Amino acid sequence: MTSTSAPRRRRWSLQARLITAIVAVVALILVMVAIATSAVLGRVLQDNLNAQVQSAAQQTAGTLLDLKVPRDEQEVTASDVLQSGNQPQGTVLVLRGGGGGATTGAYVAGPGDIEELTDDQIDDVLLGVTTPEYTTVDIDGLGDYRMFPYQSLGYVAYAGMPESGVQQTVTPIITSVVLMTTGGLILLAAIVAWIVRRSLAPLRAVSATATRVANQPLAEGEVSITERVPADQTDEDTEIGRVGHALNTLLDHVDSSLDARQRNEERMRRFVADASHELRTPLASIRGFSELSLRAIRTQPDSPHAAETTEQSLERIQAQSVRMTDLVEDLLLLARLDEGQELVYSPIDVTQIAVEAVADARPAGPDHDWVLDVPDESLHVAGDAARLHQVVANLLANARTHTPAGTTVTVRVTRDGQDAVLSVHDDGPGVDPSIADELFERFSRADRSRARKSGGTGLGLSIAKAIVGAHGGRLSVRSEPGDTVFEVRIPARPTDPAARVTEPEAAADDTTVADDTTVADDTAVIERDTGRADPRQ
Repeated sequence: MTSTSAPRRRRWSLQARLITAIVAVVALILVMVAIATSAVLGRVLQDNLNAQVQSAAQQTAGTLLDLKVPRDEQEVTASDVLQSGNQPQGTVLVLRGGGGGATTGAYVAGPGDIEELTDDQIDDVLLGVTTPEYTTVDIDGLGDYRMFPYQSLGYVAYAGMPESGVQQTVTPIITSVVLMTTGGLILLAAIVAWIVRRSLAPLRAVSATATRVANQPLAEGEVSITERVPADQTDEDTEIGRVGHALNTLLDHVDSSLDARQRNEERMRRFVADASHELRTPLASIRGFSELSLRAIRTQPDSPHAAETTEQSLERIQAQSVRMTDLVEDLLLLARLDEGQELVYSPIDVTQIAVEAVADARPAGPDHDWVLDVPDESLHVAGDAARLHQVVANLLANARTHTPAGTTVTVRVTRDGQDAVLSVHDDGPGVDPSIADELFERFSRADRSRARKSGGTGLGLSIAKAIVGAHGGRLSVRSEPGDTVFEVRIPARPTDPAARVTEPEAAADDTTVADDTTVADDTAVIERDTGRADPRQ
């Protein structure tokens, strides 16, 4: 047994519903106005007809009186009354004599033309008028009449006027109202359709743009969303226009996010390739030297040459292992910094860090001139002393590696408001413009050949920037031939609430760096306060 689902009913569009609703409401209002107008007009015409009937009754009563007085014993007929009086065309009169006299009826067919009513027509009047009020009676052959009964001189009279005049007046009015209403509704529908369609044009543009964007492959690869809602459909003064403007803003954000995603993917691929390249060389060396040692031991186990070869190979293996360890530790440090870990805050003296870093750099670069420009007083901030020392050491190593002998390197420490500023200046050839934009990228190196003599793995500046960023600071560079400055700006206190500075740190401005006990005690207080221990321990 198979079941078939009912076909889904097609829903009306918003445009169709708006047009239908507006036209239906206006049509209902116009119909109600037409009905009310017709009712009021009919009531007015009916009152006018009643007044005419009343006038006809009064005239016939006066004529009956004039005829009865000279004819005291002779019955007066309806024809006599109508012929003697000047009644308007269509007037009907039925007279029923007193004392069982004959009943007569007549009506005015035209000027001077009085015709008798048939017995059936007289019966229609007598049977139709049942109250002493105005009554509408359908007289056979004559139509509807408005009748009014009265008594005069022993006669019972029924005077009436035709209602055809009322119908002849109301019918054209109703017809005109219906035609004008129909024409007005058609015109209204056309105007409303034009207005609604024009008003919804921005919404259709939004829908079309969203549909085109949805059909684009956005999952992978280099993607650029160029579709936008036209500018003339994004009027911020209208509700629908604001929808188009919001969609364009959203598409701008998505487009920039896709570009950032693509850049991250390319950076990740380059990072993996660079890391693989950096690790492949020491691994190849380790494998080669290990094979050399094994071959020497197997071929000449007791030879002094084999022992010497094995010793040299083990030394090279150890050196390459240290190299790989340094690289892996650098990568691990970057990963921890990206996750907001690795830093342990304590009150530190930036001046002391600069002094120690320059002291370490002089023996490593004896062919450079090292200048230290620091204030006499201590400049304390809340930070990780070991990591900030690593930042300064990396900047000095970068200056030593990429500048020729005789270059003057100046390390300067200053205070700028609530920030401590440490700058490393050299008068070397400057940064190569081809790598200026990627200077702080990971594995970025000026020497594309990756020669060992030209530098390390290319992680020094990226580590420095990551450490400074983790402190809430900023590392920037300004370079031109003969004037290159790397500037480290560290706020006096960290922005991370989890790494807040306790009261002993606030008092550190009045202590000297030489007081190692005070710094150690403050560090212990901070670690207890934050609930975090140094991850390097």
